[in-house]
Amino acid sequence: MDTIEQVIQEVKKAVIGKDENIKKIVATMLARGHILLEDIPGVGKTNLTLALSKALSLDYRRMQFTSDVLPGDVTGYVIYNQKKNDFEYKKGPVLCNLFLADEINRTSPKTQAALLEVMEEGRTTVDGITYELPKPFTVLATQNPYGSAGTQLLPDSQLDRFMMRLSMGYPSFDDEIEILKRKHNTNPLDSIKAVCTPQDIISIQNEVDKVFVDDKIYDYIVRLVHETRNHDMIMQGASPRTSISLLKACKAIAFMNKRDYVVPSDIKEIIYDVLGHRIIMKYDAKIKGVQPQEIIGSVLKNVKEPKIKVC
Repeated sequence: MDTIEQVIQEVKKAVIGKDENIKKIVATMLARGHILLEDIPGVGKTNLTLALSKALSLDYRRMQFTSDVLPGDVTGYVIYNQKKNDFEYKKGPVLCNLFLADEINRTSPKTQAALLEVMEEGRTTVDGITYELPKPFTVLATQNPYGSAGTQLLPDSQLDRFMMRLSMGYPSFDDEIEILKRKHNTNPLDSIKAVCTPQDIISIQNEVDKVFVDDKIYDYIVRLVHETRNHDMIMQGASPRTSISLLKACKAIAFMNKRDYVVPSDIKEIIYDVLGHRIIMKYDAKIKGVQPQEIIGSVLKNVKEPKIKVC
């Protein structure tokens, strides 16, 4: 069993029936991306993050985003040290390997903006001084569905920095019974073992970078993204950052699928999660109840799939 399979098996000890989500989150981390988990409270979003941090032996920090959280609470701040007669930087919780931004859509846009540099460049600037974040680094943010008490829409610039948006969903009937049994006398998180180190993750990320991409795949990705910009139900199509995210994510998926090259099925496996939060539908489409997933499905039908020889 390779390292990635071991990680997934460890996480599954505490997260029941969500194998697809676990795979996609691990793939996003291997692609050096960030994840947005959108769902109602209590379906296991935080539990999943804790399980990942233990299995990957990552430096983990969690922050509850509320309306009174300030940017300095996230990135850190500079204070005057009387003993040293000098100013010193107090690190914020974001300086870690895995940062859980819990209920990110409950805080102010000003505080959300503190994460933009962090997520895009892997560093943060406080009082004109830039601090590099540890590697590997991933933001895993959760948000309650828009319209829940105390929530607000995330700005487009923030959403666009998440490689994937996923939803946990309710467990099945049998899975929920298994959850109750496992939590009857013990906490499943206590049984999770660290099966790799941060350096192992960096090494695997470098291997993912080497996954081969045929020119036909580059063409297919760009044509899919361009189709969202010309769709009659989409007001704002996907950005060039979407193309980059789709490329990186499908390379990670191909690697997890035991291949060193990308095929169209890798793209189809994650395209809904990469594009769904990046397109803005026209008002008429919203009134008709058309969902982004339906539009992405039509995009896939409209763009011809390339023929790639599978070895």
